[in-house]
Amino acid sequence: STLLASSAASDVYKRQITMEEYGNVRLKLKERMDSDGINRNTLARRIGVRFEVVDKWYRGDVEKLDLDILARICCVLHCTVGDLLEYHR
Repeated sequence: STLLASSAASDVYKRQITMEEYGNVRLKLKERMDSDGINRNTLARRIGVRFEVVDKWYRGDVEKLDLDILARICCVLHCTVGDLLEYHR
């Protein structure tokens, strides 16, 4: 049984996995901002970025996370990364 499990695991490392296998990460910034009563203009000003940057995060339209922006958002909203990101398989 252990041999079968390790064999299956090594097969995963040999091929490219599909989205159905790895899932996705969803941004929950909109929900957090709405519940905190903070708008996109205010957040953009407080973290020192353009409105368009916050708007993309708010809409969940971010392909690659900028960890510096994520840290600024967490600081201003007094939350953790886990409060803003959700992994779905």
